[in-house]
Amino acid sequence: MVVLNVAVIASDELAKSVAKPADQRDVHTYVHKEGTGDEARILSLIRPAKYPERLRPFLNALSTAEAGLIEVTAVDATLGEVLVAFASAGIRRGLAVLNPGDGGWIDEDQVRMLFTQVGLNNWRFETNDGVVLREGLFAMMKEIEGDLLENTQAPLVLPVDQHFNVKGIGLVAIGYVQSGSVKVHDELNLLPAGGNGTAKSLQVMDDDVSVARAGDRVGLALRNAKEDHLTGDTIIVHPSVVDKQTNTASPLAIVRHERSRVNLTTSPFQKRVLAVGDVVHASVDLQFVVGRIAAVDGHVLDVAWENPLFVRRTNPPPILLAQLDSKPRIMGSAVATPHDA
Repeated sequence: MVVLNVAVIASDELAKSVAKPADQRDVHTYVHKEGTGDEARILSLIRPAKYPERLRPFLNALSTAEAGLIEVTAVDATLGEVLVAFASAGIRRGLAVLNPGDGGWIDEDQVRMLFTQVGLNNWRFETNDGVVLREGLFAMMKEIEGDLLENTQAPLVLPVDQHFNVKGIGLVAIGYVQSGSVKVHDELNLLPAGGNGTAKSLQVMDDDVSVARAGDRVGLALRNAKEDHLTGDTIIVHPSVVDKQTNTASPLAIVRHERSRVNLTTSPFQKRVLAVGDVVHASVDLQFVVGRIAAVDGHVLDVAWENPLFVRRTNPPPILLAQLDSKPRIMGSAVATPHDA
């Protein structure tokens, strides 16, 4: 089973033309499934319903997605921020639909130029037709299927965005598997609390499964875990393992940052220059961590985080750096390494 998660900035009407509504919270999700078993292909659309008022749900959608879908209703500052965000998140594949309001008009050449300016050259422009858009997304899935499957072999990274107790089941954590896979009976670490637990059962798309892989939104029932070890910032990983026979170790999949040295690639259209004392937000793997800049040397920043920031040890995704009082709010894409003061 292959899943393509798609970050969507579009109307509910357009999203429903592509896939069936599944969950209606701050982030609305829509699912279209074709085939069965291991041959199934799934499109999972993730639409931040309260954007542009709220930025974090949009950044969370970008953290989870491998492709994008944008409905262009006007050429304005919001469109500029959307394009900058997709580009900074490294989402180089996507579909764009021009859909001006009644009596309105959009210059397609101007929009195409904006996409090119931010680096979204590979995005395709399509008509406002759900079937056409669906097939376009399936074509993208085919293009990157090898990468999607390879990501399932990486170390487990599972950020938790919901948790609750279910009668007869116990403590359940819900989130998107960002990389790797989790199996029933796996031993798990809950960070940053440092608690432990065991995978009691797994559910994906309302079906009980024995394994959940990168791209899946999973409900994970935990055994021997404490509820106070689950928060809105919890990330579940496999524990580190030491093999005494070979004298080798498999470290945790993520590295804890209390303070980072951040190399920032400033986004197009961003004119604001960050300075010592500025407050920024880092978004990666569904985290949204507040930091304060302690030092600046060109595009290199030293940032002290209010809460720990966790970054994948291998092949980390881009970190989006945002400042909520800037226009656009996305400062750019960053690479961070731990830094001792």
